[in-house]
Amino acid sequence: MDIGIEVHVQLNTKSKIFCSCSNAQTQVPNLNICPICAGYPGVLPVLNKQVVEFAVMAGLGTNCEISEVSEFDRKHYFYPDLPKNYQITQNDFPICRNGYVMIRLEDGSTKKIRINRIHIEEDAGKNTHSDYTGESFVDLNRTGTPLIEIVTETDIDNAEQARAYLKALRTIMQYLGVSTCNMEEGSFRADTNLSVRKKDSAELGTRCELKNINSFKFIGDAIEYEAERQILAVMNGEKIVQETRLWDSKNRVSVSMRKKEGMADYRFFTDPDLALVKVTPELLAHVQANFPEMPFPKFDRYKQQFNLSDYEAEIITSDLALTQYFDALMACHESKSATNWLLRDVLGALKEQKVTIEEFKVTPDKLAMLIKFVEDGVINNKVAKEVFDLIAKEGGNPAEIIESKGLKQIGSADELEAIVKEVFAQNPHLVEEYKAGKQNLFGFFVGACMKATHGNGDPKLLQALVKKYLS
Repeated sequence: MDIGIEVHVQLNTKSKIFCSCSNAQTQVPNLNICPICAGYPGVLPVLNKQVVEFAVMAGLGTNCEISEVSEFDRKHYFYPDLPKNYQITQNDFPICRNGYVMIRLEDGSTKKIRINRIHIEEDAGKNTHSDYTGESFVDLNRTGTPLIEIVTETDIDNAEQARAYLKALRTIMQYLGVSTCNMEEGSFRADTNLSVRKKDSAELGTRCELKNINSFKFIGDAIEYEAERQILAVMNGEKIVQETRLWDSKNRVSVSMRKKEGMADYRFFTDPDLALVKVTPELLAHVQANFPEMPFPKFDRYKQQFNLSDYEAEIITSDLALTQYFDALMACHESKSATNWLLRDVLGALKEQKVTIEEFKVTPDKLAMLIKFVEDGVINNKVAKEVFDLIAKEGGNPAEIIESKGLKQIGSADELEAIVKEVFAQNPHLVEEYKAGKQNLFGFFVGACMKATHGNGDPKLLQALVKKYLS
């Protein structure tokens, strides 16, 4: 099986690629359009400089060679949502070539996925079809949205590798800040080209394209189904037709959409209205000077600096917002237990409340304060969890909540010793049973003492005192 993936990344510039219309997402159809992006005759495009800068950043982030000179072409096809009847893109001379993305697989191994090219292009509009009236509507808001298309070599062997590559690429783009990569909004769209061949054949099989699947799970499911479909067809002597197929996630089958166009069908030629794109040494130096730390180097640094396991480092570095939270948390209070709180309690609360980490009420400084209170013996873990849950739901300051509710840990040896003596005095027969060999009563005494402190006793000190008086 040979798999290559083309990913369209929608760039989050303020304006569109060739005009000054807003590039913001909106639900109001045909709001952000003008004669240029609506394809009126005689209008002239003007290239958005930031699109070039973002494309160069994407190229550096995927270890590509940056072309000193690239050019725009016209790609002709006829859809209702393409008002000019051609798309401005880059064909023969793209802005980036010959890169790679490293992926980390489930068994801990890594693999290099080669990038053939990255090119700049404009997006088309969007068709909406009514199931009730049978009408179709065209929304041109997305027309002229700046895209980069990232095209791999056929280095991907299976669904696991495809998912790992897409997740890694999405994380890289988010780290770079060039796109939100919101798959539901269409900011990160993957077209998967898949073919199969017999083991003894060096020639690639006929490929089919799986188009516009907006979830990593569905992409994996579609690849597995399509591979099986093609293998069975080859074994039965059937001919594979080069076509574009859609994934029906409900019935878990791929469905033919249209015959795939060949390169000749698009009638490419250089766009006469746009000048050559030159990436000057000054522009390259500017982009490099503002280049962030990438996921793979950050993974290695986190392991070394914070003593994280591979599992912990992988989870944290695979999400930019989680990485930013972790960095802020460690800046407030560097502690190994902070990692446990983040991966267990923070992620658990986010899932339960269905909020993003940016919306979460337990901010890094508040969590750091809670952790430090536990480590300093001000409160115990049980109380810390209660305060954490309260802040997650209602907000508030940890110190003020602990003070107002009287949750400070009883750490005085004299106070706890008096409580231990009182518990023993109330249960003399159980003390005798313990001394007669019923060792499992130790936990009862510790629990009874903790209950007497209303959960605010120092557990370690209580255990030591109980052990002392039972010996």
